[in-house]
Amino acid sequence: MAEQQQQQVPLTGEQLQQVHNDGALIDFLSSLLDYTPTIPDELAEHYLSRSGFQCPDIRVTRLVSVAAQKFIGEIASDALQYCKIRQAAAVKDKKGHQQGKDKHLVLTAEDLAAALREYGVNIHQQEYFADSPIAGTAPSQKTGD
Repeated sequence: MAEQQQQQVPLTGEQLQQVHNDGALIDFLSSLLDYTPTIPDELAEHYLSRSGFQCPDIRVTRLVSVAAQKFIGEIASDALQYCKIRQAAAVKDKKGHQQGKDKHLVLTAEDLAAALREYGVNIHQQEYFADSPIAGTAPSQKTGD
């Protein structure tokens, strides 16, 4: 009984996958220290703190920045596709009379709204815009004539 030998139990496939996933996660988190995201750390920290989240680990902040960057990139890409579809439809409406100036892509708020709608974000413009608070009201009656 002086010496007991410990037998090593072979890992199952699920356990090997977990070890591999943990190693990949550690590598990814360490690579975030060297990465400078498009969204600055200060901006991400500001909005995280406004939502009540505080974490001293800069890697978590950068992970949120990378996720936000990916989200914004996907929205911009989808909006571009909507823009191309809209402008292709406009060319068909003109019955093939395409001018050289029509080749420029113009992203509109409607394109962006359509792309955001796919992600569950609904934006819409107000029905009417006014230049001043009294615009659109009945004209004042003149007294003293």
